[in-house]
Amino acid sequence: MKRINFILITCLFTVISCNNDNDDQSERTNITLNFNHNWDETPFTNANFNTIQYTNANGEEMSITKLRYLISNVTLTKPNGETIVLDGYNLVDVTNNTDLSFTPITAIPLGVYSSLSFTFGFNNDANYNNNYTDLNSVSWNVPEALGGGYHYMQLEGKFIDNTSTETGYAYHTIRAVNNSGAIQVFQDTFFEVNLGEVTVSNNSTFDIEINIAEWFKNPNTWDLNTLNNMLMPNFDAQIMMFENGQNTFNLKPIQ
Repeated sequence: MKRINFILITCLFTVISCNNDNDDQSERTNITLNFNHNWDETPFTNANFNTIQYTNANGEEMSITKLRYLISNVTLTKPNGETIVLDGYNLVDVTNNTDLSFTPITAIPLGVYSSLSFTFGFNNDANYNNNYTDLNSVSWNVPEALGGGYHYMQLEGKFIDNTSTETGYAYHTIRAVNNSGAIQVFQDTFFEVNLGEVTVSNNSTFDIEINIAEWFKNPNTWDLNTLNNMLMPNFDAQIMMFENGQNTFNLKPIQ
């Protein structure tokens, strides 16, 4: 009789354990981040490339001919402060209309999170040794003379300069480096984008809006006549880009 009871109890615990495992699986999901672009609320895609049709905060008429940027360390923070960091990174390439959506492979528990965030670019732990073959193959590297590692963003186009001439610009963001002394001095210019509180349900999709115009206006009004090329080795320019990037990304409200 005792043996029968033991077997019954064992089976009962096994059933409960299996049910709990199933519950854990059913309460986890993958999330997707969609990256949408605009110029001061006017939708922007690569169909808008190569035409001078935008005016920046400094009054310069300009176009966009290339736009791609990298995001990493997608993180969800629980109300108790615990964080879930999702593996992987994503090179958003508006130029070629690729990777405008990113679905990390890590499944996460459903529920309310106090914040959804990601890193613009790579942090220092990831941004070294040029060991990402996929990024190397698309010329995302930074020259060793500027510290190596990878770009955070490449934004290029043309503008009408103060002589009414159509002139190219290359607004490239990297880790800021000062080469003026005997040794290189670096300053971090990656930054965390905190999109605020989110609710994760089955296969949740979050639409992230990027206002390209913000890169040129807040808090630094960008003068393309003086800051248009050779910006990667320009320490002060990289700091200004870092500051302007803080206001670029927003989570689109769920309708």
